[in-house]
Amino acid sequence: MPTAQSRADRKSMSATPAVHYQVRAKDPHSHLFEVTLTIAQPAARQRVRLPVWIPGSYLVREFAQHLQHLRALQGGEPVPLKQLDKHTWEAQGTPRAPLTFTCEIYAFDASVRTAFLDCTRGFFNATSLCLRVIGQDGAPHVLEVKADNLPTGWQVATGLAPQQVDAAGFGTYLAGDYDELADCPVELGTFWRGEFTARGVPHRFVVSGAGGWFDGARLLADTQRICEAQIDFWHGTQGKAPFENYLFMLHASGDSYGGLEHRNSTALISTRADLPRTLPAGEKPAALKATDGYTTLLGLISHEYFHTWNVKRLRPAEFKRYDYDRENHTELLWFFEGFTSYYDDLFLRRANLIDDATYLNLVTKTVNQVAQTPGQRVQSVAQASFDAWLKYYRIQENTPNATVSYYTKGALVALCLDLTLRAEGRGTLDDVMREVWQRCAGGPVRELDVARALKRVGGRSFDAELQHWVHGLADLPVLKLLEQAGTQVKHDKAPLAQQLGLRVSETAGLLLKNVLRGGAAEAAGMAAGDEWLGVEFKPLKRGQLAEAWRISKLDEVNTLRGQRNQLTALISRDKRLLRCSLTWPETTQAVKLAVGDAGLLGRWLGKA
Repeated sequence: MPTAQSRADRKSMSATPAVHYQVRAKDPHSHLFEVTLTIAQPAARQRVRLPVWIPGSYLVREFAQHLQHLRALQGGEPVPLKQLDKHTWEAQGTPRAPLTFTCEIYAFDASVRTAFLDCTRGFFNATSLCLRVIGQDGAPHVLEVKADNLPTGWQVATGLAPQQVDAAGFGTYLAGDYDELADCPVELGTFWRGEFTARGVPHRFVVSGAGGWFDGARLLADTQRICEAQIDFWHGTQGKAPFENYLFMLHASGDSYGGLEHRNSTALISTRADLPRTLPAGEKPAALKATDGYTTLLGLISHEYFHTWNVKRLRPAEFKRYDYDRENHTELLWFFEGFTSYYDDLFLRRANLIDDATYLNLVTKTVNQVAQTPGQRVQSVAQASFDAWLKYYRIQENTPNATVSYYTKGALVALCLDLTLRAEGRGTLDDVMREVWQRCAGGPVRELDVARALKRVGGRSFDAELQHWVHGLADLPVLKLLEQAGTQVKHDKAPLAQQLGLRVSETAGLLLKNVLRGGAAEAAGMAAGDEWLGVEFKPLKRGQLAEAWRISKLDEVNTLRGQRNQLTALISRDKRLLRCSLTWPETTQAVKLAVGDAGLLGRWLGKA
């Protein structure tokens, strides 16, 4: 909860709010929010501007495309309003009286990044609804959330500090500046609520869209263990978290997944099937093993919570102050997203929510994902970080060939550094992260800061490793280091799609989503967007007829070919039927990790 000093600061802020937003539902069926912005002391030519992106999601999304009916009023009279560019407007009023802007925002994006409103649920980030007041970004901001036109029983949940709210949460909230307002999303609806305390810090959890079978008590207990493990990681058992309270907002959907971190909250989406279920009558808790989907959800919770430190308070130097009007490039997403991706599942193991074998299965997926991405030979993970705005967040058919994920390869860079440090006996990556925190918390982080922390902990320079692993295209020594740490490395046959150099969809026929660089499918002339209709085989003996078969699943190709290594793929491209001569490739291997030396493995997975 807020301290006495922080409460006093909030009270003084709210006495004369410089910027006041009122948000109400104009019509849930039309998915429209109505936003009223009042500026107490405007400039003579006051400019307002809607952000083009939201921090944490590195793509210019042009939120202004959903804004309509913008008007400016002063003393109840219209004020001349001029649009200056795609997201900036100027009102020609007087500085001697409050200035009011009103507009409508279309909100029908159910992701964590924008805004959504219908008769079942509402959600918004201020970056989608709240015009920035140019010249007053650093002034106190008040957000008023109204219950108008919403169904009975709806509630409000947000990480903002309440000023004057009713029992359901409707009313006014305070933000010290626009950055804080933008960093505290708002959830509206009839959601499930739960609470727990982690190392003295109150945590709230709200879940929308869940069914009556949802086991909220288990979700709270498991999340609490993750939070306590991470607070201890950064601050020790006697330390204090850098926030006074925390809010998890989870929307359970039919088929979606994602999360976005904030300073004292996170917005999450998972499929309903991933939620924990209440135990059947008579079944003991120990018999209910976590499903793969629930483990994925816990990993998402762990990931976004770790970001509370690593990207929200430890920031790239380029993010010292967000520029909401354009791309904010940095080469350090391999550290902020990749290292967070390393620790998210590791904390599930440290909190005893999964066992060693399950953890290694998760690492297996990451290792194979990177190995099966041709783009790792095109871009370094540092370049991929810088180009996130163009490549990672603008996914198209050639993305796997053009770039590599700074999440997955960044996680493997972290793993390699951790296991190298442990093998040399001078420290661990945990020590490095805490060293960076001690020296850079609340300020910008540069790659030099990471390099210096590695040197201080490891007793030597790691510049060569950073150059090769982060800025180079060479393979990482992942498997060698894993074997040294007690992991058994096996090799299995890769999935059929990977052997052929394909990524496919089989929901409506056999559609080629991606054709990977250097694969058999590319050599045959197949292309992304093709529908693979059938296969033809030449006769095995003279006098026999050629075979032609209709297919709808990739596995059918392997079954039909038998021992034959040559076939003709019958495809449809732009409504034309084409024949592609395909030579069956040699078997491609995929990695499978398992527990080898449990004692050695425990020194890594059990040591925080």
